[in-house]
Amino acid sequence: MRRATVSLLGTGSGDPFAGQTWAVSPHSNAAKTAAQWRAAGRTADAHELQKIASEPGSAWFGDWNGNVKADVASRLASDRVGGATQSVLVAYRAGLRATCTTGSQAQYRAWTRQFAAGIGSSRAAVVLEPDGLAGLPSECKSAAAQQAQLAMFADSVSVLSALPNVAVYIDAGNKGWNPAATMAQRLKAAGVAKARGIALNVSNFDATANEVGYGKQIVAALGMPDKHLLIDTSRNGRGANGVWCNPADRGLGHRPTADTGDPVVDAYFWIKTPGESDGNGSGCDQAGTPPSAGTWWPDYALGLARRAALDG
Repeated sequence: MRRATVSLLGTGSGDPFAGQTWAVSPHSNAAKTAAQWRAAGRTADAHELQKIASEPGSAWFGDWNGNVKADVASRLASDRVGGATQSVLVAYRAGLRATCTTGSQAQYRAWTRQFAAGIGSSRAAVVLEPDGLAGLPSECKSAAAQQAQLAMFADSVSVLSALPNVAVYIDAGNKGWNPAATMAQRLKAAGVAKARGIALNVSNFDATANEVGYGKQIVAALGMPDKHLLIDTSRNGRGANGVWCNPADRGLGHRPTADTGDPVVDAYFWIKTPGESDGNGSGCDQAGTPPSAGTWWPDYALGLARRAALDG
C-alpha cells in the first residue's frame, strides 16, 4: 500500500519528531469518504473532509490485536512504503489494564514485550496507555493495587525505552482531570525518568495553550527539566465545552507539526483519529445518535473539519 508523506520541521534539542517524514494513508476512512462524496457530487463536503485525509495520524494497538507483534510490524512496514521515516504508536490495552490484578499485570508485561518486538529497530514515538495514570484510582481501588499497576507501567517504559529508536511519552490525561502535583507523583512511580516525556489531551478537546501550561507545571513538579511534551491537537480547535464524549460544535486543532515554537513541546500531533466516535454511553453528547467507540462517524468528522483551526 503506497502512502503519501508529510514532513515535520522543528528545532527542539533531540526532538524525535523534528525532521521526520510521516505517512498519510490514501485508504483512511476520511480519504475513502471524501472520495465517495466527491463521486456523489458532494464536492464542498469532500473538500472539507480532505483536511483530515491530508494529515498524518497515529496507530492504536490494544485488546483487539490478536498478534500485536505482527500487527505493529505490519503497520511500521506499511508506513515506510513511500518514504515515511517514523510512526506514532499508541499502546492502549485498556481492557486488560483495567482488570488491575496480579494476573492481568503479568499478561500486560508479556504484551508489552510483544509490542516492543514488533517495533524492533524502527523509529517510533509511543504514547503509553491513555487514561491509565489519570484514571488510576478508578481502576485500582487499593493502595497496594495502585502501586503494582504503577510498577507495571514502569516496566513498560523500561522495555520500550530500551529500543534504539523509540521515544516514549507516558499519557498524563489533561488539565481538567488531576492536579499537576498528583500526576507528577504518579509519573515518577511509572518510570517517567526513562521516558522522553508525557502526552497530554489524548482524545480530549482542551485548548493547546492550557495543556502546554499544565504540562509545564507537571515537569516543574517532577523536578525533571529534561522531560518534553506531546500534545494531541486533533479536535481542540474550539477548545472544550465540558463534555468528554462526542461534544457538539468542536473543531480540528493545529495540524501535526514539530515546529511548535517551544523547546519543551516536541510536537502537536493528531493522536486521536478525528472523526472516530468516543462512544454512545452515558455522558456522551447524543446529538446525531453517535456510534460505538472507535467507529468512523462521517457527519461528526465533517463538523470537525468545517470548524477547523488548523494553524492554531
